[in-house]
Amino acid sequence: MNNQARFDHRKLGRELGLFDSDPLIGAGLPYWLPAGAAIRQALERYIADVERRAGYQQVYSPVLGKRELYEISGHWSKYSEDMYPPMSIGDEEVVLRPSLCPHHALMYRSRSHSYRELPLRMSELGGQYRSELSGVLGGLTRVRAMQLNDGHIFCMLEQVADEALAALELIKQAHSDLGISASGYVLSLPAEDANLGDPSSKYVGDAESWALAADLLRDVLDKSGLEYSEEPGEAAFYGPKIDIQIVDSAGRESTLSTIQVDFHQPEAFGLEYIGADGNKHRPVMVHRAIVGSIERAVAHLIEVHGGAFPGWLAPVQLVVLPISDDEEQAAEQVARRARDRGLRVEIAHADEGSLGARIRENRLAPYQAVIGAREAAAGAIALRLRDGQQLPPAPIGEALDRLAAECDPLRRD
Repeated sequence: MNNQARFDHRKLGRELGLFDSDPLIGAGLPYWLPAGAAIRQALERYIADVERRAGYQQVYSPVLGKRELYEISGHWSKYSEDMYPPMSIGDEEVVLRPSLCPHHALMYRSRSHSYRELPLRMSELGGQYRSELSGVLGGLTRVRAMQLNDGHIFCMLEQVADEALAALELIKQAHSDLGISASGYVLSLPAEDANLGDPSSKYVGDAESWALAADLLRDVLDKSGLEYSEEPGEAAFYGPKIDIQIVDSAGRESTLSTIQVDFHQPEAFGLEYIGADGNKHRPVMVHRAIVGSIERAVAHLIEVHGGAFPGWLAPVQLVVLPISDDEEQAAEQVARRARDRGLRVEIAHADEGSLGARIRENRLAPYQAVIGAREAAAGAIALRLRDGQQLPPAPIGEALDRLAAECDPLRRD
């Protein structure tokens, strides 16, 4: 597969009926049509399964928070230009959250923790909101409301490197499963004139903590054997990060996945754990996003695959094509049995055109099943692959079981 983006997702995504937008909803606020929603749901299920297998506990948190929450986290003083203005509710001010980490810090703080529980891995696929200028918005790549595949690992200092390295391996595996090739790896650092520790700085925290966090991430990249560059000025306001880059159809580079080391928020929120010595200690917070925002991930997948998505991700996995009206009932039975196995299936009915025309119309589907009189009588189907390859006829149940197994994204040969 050619992993370089070759299609403009803004054009192709609309042509395929995956997403669209409307001026009455607003710029940077696309909506998902049924086919796009199917892709999104498949991707979300995949992420949830991958994270569960990696030891993450999944949570949900509100998309709103009091202004005070973001004053404590540092977002209000260092990031408010990218946030929506507060909304007054009685004598309180609440804000659409720009990130999920403050909520997760409070979740951690809500219970006492022992060193035996660490690392504690928490993940959420949740909404976050950025007040982006209209000039930078485009399709699914840059939006104002996004669903972020976010996760936070609360751990001891001596566990940070191993956890960050494990997160990097998880990202690499996910990219492989999705057919994504990173264009580069970047260690994003504070600006050279950052004045770390000075209240006027655009960054929170002291120079010593920043240096330690950068050294930990640098060690992770070195151990991984990946080539990477260092980019001053690209760090988050609370810590350095590893940015995994992708390139779109126009040659523009952007960040898809990230790993960040954060000493600031555990300090700001007073996070603690009881160590083996019986004393209280401060955990470190490792942020990671396996595929970043769902919107940007799907945009890139559209461009990489050109609409011909892997079987597990395709909005329609199987198209059933009865040759004539006489096979319509048999086609309905095949479709029903396919749905019972969790497959996404459609019928290209005989009255919708010639068989050849219907095959061409559904060429992006990874599997097609042509039902003629012989197949209907035998209770069998011969699956046709996207590349035109024809599999031998097999009993319906057996063929669908094989298809369902091949459409399992976590299947490992």
